[in-house]
Amino acid sequence: MSEQDVEVVRGVFAAVNERDFARARAGHADDVVLVIREGFLNQGTFEGHQGLIEWFGDWFRAFGSDYRFEIVEARELSEGLVFLLATHGGTGRSSGAEVRSENAYLYRVEGGKITRVQLFPTRDQALEAAVLPEWSEAQTD
Repeated sequence: MSEQDVEVVRGVFAAVNERDFARARAGHADDVVLVIREGFLNQGTFEGHQGLIEWFGDWFRAFGSDYRFEIVEARELSEGLVFLLATHGGTGRSSGAEVRSENAYLYRVEGGKITRVQLFPTRDQALEAAVLPEWSEAQTD
């Protein structure tokens, strides 16, 4: 297995922490699909760069500039399928309240770009989902 796919995902997280959203966006395919199901305020399927920007824009507008992600674990589960566990937190922009959480993510990486990402409330939920058909094989047209 190649570590290149893991590095693509790590690079996007580094760009987000540096608030270099153009670089983070460049790590995603034009037709990227973001899936948010349970455990998050804005749920649904968000398609393309615009959908990605809108969802994460809402997220970052809720927090101060101190909001950061720390990768706890990142590994390739199979070719092009990356699992990531991260803690994240900072202060609420309006409330000033300290927020800390941990979430898991699955990423499909094809041709050096993220084509699909899904957020999960827990590590176990992400690893259980990794065997589902939408993750078990590369998405091809």
